[in-house]
Amino acid sequence: MPYGLNVVLVEPEIPQNTGSIGRLCLATQSTLHLVEPLGFEITHSKLKRAGLDYWEHLKVYRHSSLEVFINSLPVDAPKVFFSKKAGNTVFEYPFKSGTYLIFGKETAGLPDWVINSFSMNTVRVPMYDARVRSLNLANTVSIAVYEAIRQLGMPKGG
Repeated sequence: MPYGLNVVLVEPEIPQNTGSIGRLCLATQSTLHLVEPLGFEITHSKLKRAGLDYWEHLKVYRHSSLEVFINSLPVDAPKVFFSKKAGNTVFEYPFKSGTYLIFGKETAGLPDWVINSFSMNTVRVPMYDARVRSLNLANTVSIAVYEAIRQLGMPKGG
C-alpha cells in the first residue's frame, strides 16, 4: 500500500455509501474499518451493487464499537476525525502515511464526546452555502482520501 490510509466508518447506515466507499478504498489501496452497529447487512444487495464485484478484494475489518476501536489503536497512530462542527478544514490537516480517517454515521455524525476529546484532530470539508446541511458521506470520504494522497505525493500513472 503506497499510503496505508485507513477509512473508518462509524455506524454507517446507508449501504450504497458504504459500497461506494469500499470501491474507493480498493482503488486507493486503503483499508476500510466498519464500526458497529451497521444499519444494514454486509450481504445487502444495494451494498453489493454500489461496490460491484470489488467487495471480495477489499481489506475490511469490523469493530464492535467506537470505544473498542479507538482503544485498540496505538496511542501515536495518526488519526483525524471529520465533523461539520470542526473549526479547521481537511486542507489544513497534515496527513501522514497510515492515518485513520474517521467518519460518523450519515444522520448524526460523530458523537460529541469524540469531537470534544479529539478537537485538535477534528476537521471539516468546507461548504460555502449555509443552506446545505451536509455533504454525502461517500463524497466527503473521497475528498478526504484524495487530499491525503495529494499531500503525501500523488503516484505516477493510475
